[in-house]
Amino acid sequence: MEIVKEQDIKFIRLQFTGVLGKLKNVAVTASQLPKILNEGMMFDGSSIEGFVRIEESDMYLKPDLDTFVVFPWRPQHGKVARFICDVCTPSGEPFEGDPRYILKKTMAQAKQMGYDFNVGNECEFFLFHMDENGKPTTVTNDEAGYFDLGPIDNGEDARRDICLTLEEMGYEIEASHHEVAAGQHEIDFKYDNALITADNVMTFKLVVKTIAKKYGLHATFMPKPIFGINGSGMHTNMSLFKDGKNAFYDENDSLKLSKEAYSFIAGVLEHVAGITAITNPLVNSYKRLVPGYEAPCYIAWSASNRSDIIRIPASRGAGTRVELRSPDPSTNPYLCLAVCLAAGLDGINRNLSAPESVDENVFKMTQKQRNELGVKSLPANLKEALDIMEKDGLVRKVLGEHAYSKFAGSKLKEWDGFRMSVSQWELDKYLFTY
Repeated sequence: MEIVKEQDIKFIRLQFTGVLGKLKNVAVTASQLPKILNEGMMFDGSSIEGFVRIEESDMYLKPDLDTFVVFPWRPQHGKVARFICDVCTPSGEPFEGDPRYILKKTMAQAKQMGYDFNVGNECEFFLFHMDENGKPTTVTNDEAGYFDLGPIDNGEDARRDICLTLEEMGYEIEASHHEVAAGQHEIDFKYDNALITADNVMTFKLVVKTIAKKYGLHATFMPKPIFGINGSGMHTNMSLFKDGKNAFYDENDSLKLSKEAYSFIAGVLEHVAGITAITNPLVNSYKRLVPGYEAPCYIAWSASNRSDIIRIPASRGAGTRVELRSPDPSTNPYLCLAVCLAAGLDGINRNLSAPESVDENVFKMTQKQRNELGVKSLPANLKEALDIMEKDGLVRKVLGEHAYSKFAGSKLKEWDGFRMSVSQWELDKYLFTY
């Protein structure tokens, strides 16, 4: 309350995330802050897709004080700040459909086993021009490639502004660069515990879109906006720490990996197809997961091979980590990290052994070679992913019946909408011929 007064903060946004990964907020004036901090903010949960029915609609937002930050891009007189909030029932209990609570609950299970779960995400996005009506196009604002710089990379000023804004908000930016495709960018921030990382991903998306708009550009985290070029991923680097030390590191192993690391890898590999509807939740996500564009679509692991779905980066010691390369930035980060952690913990609990690593380029293998190595494929589309998710059972266990049914039901509707629509490809292919 002293900070709000000293910095002339006039509005406070109470942010939360729905089951489908969309950031929501309620804005209040600074005068309401004492009430919000003591009682929370009541809102209509039935208006948020995937939350509750209209007859049980009253929900409360309880601010997490550690997430308080001032928005640097808003006016500096009469500033705007925000809290990320937990969603609670009128009785004060955590709401079972709150993605943030679902991640907290899964992290608590890891904590009972003695583990802290740390994550670093690599978020890719595209910058596109807007049309004369302010609508986004798919016309990129540059023709640059991987690691290119200005004047070829016309997006570097926007990317620089995004990085500086994030740093002003407390992020530690480790790297930013142009990605492989024209108009595609990546900004990497320092890893942290999974809850902070998921919060950071949601804030990152907001900042990227906001700053891009200042430059007359539209930023999108859509996985595959343009046919024929690379899509956007959100590589997810995971590690477990125990008693302050990286539990994935063993200096005596040939790959410097511990037994826990191998079991974690085995658990993720066993469940990765079953969690794909969460990590890749859009119809469009599966246009990215195809051979030829660096995105993984085959289930294998390696310490040196970027064509596998799991890669072990070269860093060892405290930096030892498991990189899952399949998630894309349209995923709900809270649910994504919860199911990834649960899959890895299942491998540890069941003492699973990782299969042999596949160190050759899986994309260049024949189907016969992949079959001989036991390399299976990820789901080919959203419907297949939903069916495998249902059979696997892990996601239902992690999300709970309420959030699971809301998520699955919404995604089945999305699939039906896609399945029944007539695309431009079909018109181009069939209208004249038939």
